[in-house]
Amino acid sequence: MVLKELQNIFHIELDAIYGQHEVNSFFYLCTEHYLDIARIQLTLEPELAITKPETETFFKALEHLKQQKPIQYLLGGTEFFGLPFKVNKNVLIPRPETEELVDLIIRGHSQQNKVSKLKILDIGTGSGCISISLAKNLPNAEVYALDISKEALKVAKHNAELNNVDITFIEANILDENCHSALDAESTFNIIVSNPPYVRNLEKQEIQPNVLDNEPHLALFVEDDNPLIFYKTITEFAVKNLKPKGQLYFEINQYLGKETKQLLVDAEFEAIELFKDLNGNDRMLKGTKI
Repeated sequence: MVLKELQNIFHIELDAIYGQHEVNSFFYLCTEHYLDIARIQLTLEPELAITKPETETFFKALEHLKQQKPIQYLLGGTEFFGLPFKVNKNVLIPRPETEELVDLIIRGHSQQNKVSKLKILDIGTGSGCISISLAKNLPNAEVYALDISKEALKVAKHNAELNNVDITFIEANILDENCHSALDAESTFNIIVSNPPYVRNLEKQEIQPNVLDNEPHLALFVEDDNPLIFYKTITEFAVKNLKPKGQLYFEINQYLGKETKQLLVDAEFEAIELFKDLNGNDRMLKGTKI
């Protein structure tokens, strides 16, 4: 089958679900992944044809996309902060907003990293996108990454190898006091960062089906009556485990910016800043331990 014909079929089947631009993106990702054919090659060779088995692979992908399975899970990978990451159903797909958090940390600490060895802890690492991107861009840093999920840590360890960075991974639940004791043995940190679960159950109706039906709820949702449970616990942990002038960074629920900021105020952090993402939503929080 000619690839251009196949692309038209993708549009006929998927445009109503995703829109024309997104469907084009899906199709080109598939041609690169399955055929190792770049987008420009399709433009230069409009009559480029593929074999029957290759065509069947595309139709299988099409069926998954019609069921709103995320393209990243379908292809087994994605890009984050310019780096390749493997992903599967055990980890969240890295978001552009989280890239903004990583960029904020790197810009704030690149000079410090040149003159001293930063010690960084990423709590709830998932795919490892935050910890690995920091380790890659702050090469003198000593990076630790924690997650409750054994399966998520398998993915993160694979991604660390893929990106050639050295990270100490810890399987633990930050809500468990025993976890705090284990981490105390690692002494104190210059930076603690976390993108913990923060979506309230009452916000589920805002979540797209491709996320709600596929991505791990353990990493997404919190109870409506205690939505800041992770932020409160991590802030208390940071008070004890950050070095003086050490910094705490969070990705946050856009609807709970003021409430999350107040946790840092109550814990007597200084230079507390709430940052908006590129969409204008309260998304990042930073505070410095006195």
